[in-house]
Amino acid sequence: MTSHPKRTAQLRTVSHDLPVSPALDAYMGERWAPSPLPSDARVPGFEHFAGRRARLAALFPGEQLVIPAGELKVRSNDCDYRFRPYSAYVWLTGLTTEDQPGHVLVIQPDGEAVLYVRPRSPRTDGRGEFYRDRRYGEFWVGRRPDLDEAAHLTGIRCAHLDDLKVGAESRVAGNDPELTTALSELRLVKDAWEVGQIQLAIDHTVHGFEDVVRSLPAALAHPRGERWIEGVFNLRARADGNGPGYDTIAASGAHACVLHWIRNDGALDREKLLLLDAGVEADSLYTSDITRTLPLSGRFSPVQRQVYDLVLAAQNAGIAALKPGASFRDFHRACSAVLAEGLHEWGVLRVSPEESLRADSGLHRRYSLCSSGHMMGLDLHDCAQARASQYLDGVLEEGQVLTVEPGLYLQPDDETLPAELRGIGVRIEDDLVITAEGARLMSSALPREAEAVESWMGELLG
Repeated sequence: MTSHPKRTAQLRTVSHDLPVSPALDAYMGERWAPSPLPSDARVPGFEHFAGRRARLAALFPGEQLVIPAGELKVRSNDCDYRFRPYSAYVWLTGLTTEDQPGHVLVIQPDGEAVLYVRPRSPRTDGRGEFYRDRRYGEFWVGRRPDLDEAAHLTGIRCAHLDDLKVGAESRVAGNDPELTTALSELRLVKDAWEVGQIQLAIDHTVHGFEDVVRSLPAALAHPRGERWIEGVFNLRARADGNGPGYDTIAASGAHACVLHWIRNDGALDREKLLLLDAGVEADSLYTSDITRTLPLSGRFSPVQRQVYDLVLAAQNAGIAALKPGASFRDFHRACSAVLAEGLHEWGVLRVSPEESLRADSGLHRRYSLCSSGHMMGLDLHDCAQARASQYLDGVLEEGQVLTVEPGLYLQPDDETLPAELRGIGVRIEDDLVITAEGARLMSSALPREAEAVESWMGELLG
């Protein structure tokens, strides 16, 4: 059935608000006191961003580089998803707030940076955007800086978004592969300020994990205990930071065998394990990424401990392989070697560890599947557009931050496994920064050894 066009147009409603009368419009334009931003307001880390823009410009001399913040995306009807700026835009400007949709950083051919923004709407210009515009108006979504304030905040010359002109030959991040790749590679090595922001995110995450353990009695009693766990952690993430750095994985029992389980709709069984993969994103938008696998009874059963200890041994081997100059893939190879050896000793892996570890085999991956870690920073899987020669097939450098996260995912319907192992999923994930001597465990405040995990849980549960 088709609708009559004219009738459809007559019936369509774009807002549930009442029309604005001329009298109200005139009244809304009167008697507003000045409300400037504090005169000393600057983006956090202000001193770092000009150097980053200069390094990018030097890679593309004489070219116009365009780095958009991104646009709003509709969630349902007239409601948008919460906005998070494009990470490269954040890295170059320090602007992290939700008032950036549509804004664009342009690095001109001469190297000068210009930030094109939608400035604060005047209260007396007769347009009334500040109270009429449901998507961008100040009364609806909050205040934006004016042009002078934006320039002071960032140290970048600012212009109105309406004045943006992009040449046909311009490179646009996200569309131009060479520029997008360069932005990823420039972010591979973190400066001291960035490492500090990641450490802050990790510290908040530690508190979130503690909150989760304290909440276990309530979660165990709830029919969707996984979602209770998710909510507890996300409360900490939103209260202490910008929010969770990614969708929280709260996977109990066999759900832990689903690597990216985010439905979180299951009940908790006191005799099973909980795999919690969660990270707080700091206000600077740098994230943490930590996984702990916890016995919901407070103590590992013998078979749970068997699986847990093998994963821990693999992680220890991976961490030991981290040092400047080592191949990025070395730590994954070290984790895999330990897992393959353990699976062979259990009688699960029927070929030798050496055969399984060959590139043309990889049979142990049936039980571990994914790689053992990744770069992290502004993105959970940071710098993913970098060339393989600079990242996956490259070497580690001091200042890089990455995860080491081996796991075993023993599927509940896998008939190659003995019955007692089926349905057990274990991952242990920590965040590390490469140092001159090797690597520093940034998430050391959370215990990793099985006995230490049990003791930590006991103390938190009283």
